Amino acid sequence: MEWFGHSNEVFDFDMFSASHYAIITIFVLVSTFIFTNRKKLSDERWRKAELGTAMSLILIEISNHLWMYKHAVWKLGRSMPLELCNIGLLLAIGLLLTRMKIFFELLFFIALLGATQAIITPALTYDFPHFRFFHFFYAHMMIVWVTLYFLWAKGYYPTFSSVIKVVLFINLLLPAILFINKAADGNYWFLRHKPKSPSFMDLLGPYPWYIFSLESLLVLLSLIAWLCMRTWLKGENKTSYSES
Repeated sequence: MEWFGHSNEVFDFDMFSASHYAIITIFVLVSTFIFTNRKKLSDERWRKAELGTAMSLILIEISNHLWMYKHAVWKLGRSMPLELCNIGLLLAIGLLLTRMKIFFELLFFIALLGATQAIITPALTYDFPHFRFFHFFYAHMMIVWVTLYFLWAKGYYPTFSSVIKVVLFINLLLPAILFINKAADGNYWFLRHKPKSPSFMDLLGPYPWYIFSLESLLVLLSLIAWLCMRTWLKGENKTSYSES
């Protein structure tokens, strides 16, 4: 299968190329569809679709690891599902399978602050029609779409305690990530050095100060996202009340 590709084939990805713009268009259109059809999507008959989506995410993630292993690019220091978006994918799967709100509370901020940024400015090597292209964008878009689905259709919403939970969650994981980075010569969460390619981290100061800047941004942006959702929910409640 050519789309599955080999690790040494030329599928160079260019940011804001035709394939990238196509992905962004799909991302916006589906997000808009979820919002405009939120009342229909709240029906319990969509439960099978939730479980099917969870299975598809599990299968595509397993396929990704099999591809890395087959082409001898799976490395302990870079291939374990420890990046924030990998963790977001696991949270999305947990949310789809269990509907537990704790998964949503953690996923909400990781999806909006992490996965959305990854879709717009992807750290990606392979372009369309390579398997890694489909894996990257399907996984990241689904992280956001699952979050929006549970927010708009299922009535889940973040609270101020959700901000505290996600900050605690990240900081409790931090020592483990630091240990794994040292033991496996990895750079998960970019805790050992910045990305080699230009990124917004270049604006956050030198090592190790950019790590503290990222921590501050996490708190600040999480609070802003929570306040935006709080304002939106108040508007929704007023609209619902006036319609009734």
